[in-house]
Amino acid sequence: MLSGIFYWVTLPLRTHLVGTHPVLSELIGGGTESIISAAAFARVGHGTLIVVLLAAIPGIMKFDPLYWWAGRLWGERIITLLGGKRNRGAKYMGRVDRWGRKFTWPAVIIAPFLPIPNAIIFVIAGWAGMRLLTFIILDAIGTLLWAGLLSGLGYALGHHAVVVAQAISHYGLWVSIGLVVLIVFFQIRSQRRMMRDYAQARAARQSGPGDPAADHAPEGDHAPEGDQAATS
Repeated sequence: MLSGIFYWVTLPLRTHLVGTHPVLSELIGGGTESIISAAAFARVGHGTLIVVLLAAIPGIMKFDPLYWWAGRLWGERIITLLGGKRNRGAKYMGRVDRWGRKFTWPAVIIAPFLPIPNAIIFVIAGWAGMRLLTFIILDAIGTLLWAGLLSGLGYALGHHAVVVAQAISHYGLWVSIGLVVLIVFFQIRSQRRMMRDYAQARAARQSGPGDPAADHAPEGDHAPEGDQAATS
């Protein structure tokens, strides 16, 4: 949740920096495009690959210890929540029960390469009892491997990647702002629709035939027919 909010809030800034100050963009967001761009800039003489790799560690890992901590605090509940409908979390918990460190240690290292949210692996590591220092070391190894792969790609592309990054930086700011505005708009509209549907359903339940208030509602101020006849 927190990482998702941070991603969308910083998207315009990161897009603007990717073609001008890619290492700073990498520090803020740790995005794939930032690492590739920073390595490409290093190829043409602006920076070094060592700086690119070191910047990737805080850029990519900044929220990872929070997921580990969430696994320590809430365990299976947060794993089930992150696992989604496919219940992937339960499958990985079963592997932890069978294999222990033989699963959790390699899983943390290769997490950046897996086609699943990294948060699931990190939460499971905390739930399994992995120490924080061990987790950070293994996470840093995996981060450096992933950043090294992306840096190699950016360094190989060189000037071509720099040109693309500069074009993204020039036009991407307004595009990213537009994306954020659209996402906020659709989220607000979705929330309003949900609130309206809830209000209508609640009103329908209150005015239904089984509503006690409707059964005991007063029929009017007229006197009964017998009383009218007596007074006439």
